[in-house]
Amino acid sequence: MKTNRTITINDSSGFTLVEIMIVVAIIGLLSAIALPNFIHARATSQANTCINNLRQIESACQQVAFAKNLAPGASISLTTDITPYVKLNSNNSIPPCPAGGTYSLLTVGNNPQSQCSLGTTVSPAHVLP
Repeated sequence: MKTNRTITINDSSGFTLVEIMIVVAIIGLLSAIALPNFIHARATSQANTCINNLRQIESACQQVAFAKNLAPGASISLTTDITPYVKLNSNNSIPPCPAGGTYSLLTVGNNPQSQCSLGTTVSPAHVLP
């Protein structure tokens, strides 16, 4: 003879409040450890990009001075003289400093001829080595 038995399962699968709080605390701790590294990596990347832009502008200044036979102390225009010698960005302009600085030129014969307005005010510095 067959008997019908009803099986009840106590379905208590799920997370308790304490388990959820522990997971949130671990995620917060890991993000607190990783966040300064991401900020430093971004600052280093911006400085490297700015220094590479300065090298390109520096090379263009030397090419302009040589092509125009400029004597030491002569001035060069950043936009009109340098633009044909620099790889331009999508806006057809000299790539800007990614950290928000501005580029300026010194007279011919100075070493370096190009500089970023941020210079040594940020870490890492935006200066040519």
